[in-house]
Amino acid sequence: MARMVTVSFPDSSWRDAVGPVDGVDAVVWDPQAAPPQQPVDVYVAPYMTKPDGVAVVAQQPSVRLVQLLSAGFDNMLPVLPEGVSLANAKGVHDAATAELALTLVLASQRGFDDFARAQAQGEWTSRHVRPGLADKRVLLLGYGSVGRAVVERLVPFEVSVTAVASRARAGHDLVEAVHGVDELAALAPEHDVIVSVLPGSDATHHILGEELLSSLPDGALVVNVGRGPALDTEAALRHAGRLRFALDVTDPEPLPTGHPLWSAPGVIISPHVGGVTQAFRPRAVSMLRRQLTALAAGEPPINLVHEG
Repeated sequence: MARMVTVSFPDSSWRDAVGPVDGVDAVVWDPQAAPPQQPVDVYVAPYMTKPDGVAVVAQQPSVRLVQLLSAGFDNMLPVLPEGVSLANAKGVHDAATAELALTLVLASQRGFDDFARAQAQGEWTSRHVRPGLADKRVLLLGYGSVGRAVVERLVPFEVSVTAVASRARAGHDLVEAVHGVDELAALAPEHDVIVSVLPGSDATHHILGEELLSSLPDGALVVNVGRGPALDTEAALRHAGRLRFALDVTDPEPLPTGHPLWSAPGVIISPHVGGVTQAFRPRAVSMLRRQLTALAAGEPPINLVHEG
């Protein structure tokens, strides 16, 4: 029989929302405060926490698993104590992030950035032809669960989609094949829209850089809902106007007041809100209940991204 698992939640609202789980003792640990008196096995980090919100587990040597409420985890690995595993919230944010990716694509393709500026001035602008989305060639960069969710939403808009991942593999019902990143340089110039859902890593840093941006056709749109450093900001500024950009993530982030990206032509910026919808909380609670049920039964953790 598995022993009782002690889990800490970042505040009482998360503890209460998850509710009782057989074999689980729930406590509250605000990372800004001292750790609980009793040993903690599983630490649930606050949503959108910075690395210092995970580094605090070093104060509790009993912690064996850190559970994130976000999908991204790359910036947490350097502060994770030795022997501590890490699980992310894979699947929780897929739908919301895909919604925002599609929103940014449509907003730019149909000119809603211009419409918003005109509305603020009370101006009825003249009509002219916009790129639209139908019949466009879209390249999806990063084909995991979020990437698939993006493609599921793009396909009904009558586009052709090319998926690129770290390694080539067979396709399925949505795409004929998944191309490897080594093909990106050859594929990119043949597309009208690039959507990046890439995580942050040395391999993805500035993958959308000067060479690739220079190869894109005039008027192409680059959308980033993954991690900001995948796009070389200085290169993007050099191409702004010839290319268009719709960015939920930036480098640096948050984007400082007065940064030239704010006013660059053809650029739409949202403040890293890909997963911030009303769907988040219930989906995260469901994921936490599945995780804690598995752990209380002595099973391996779900969504494991780093084994301590």
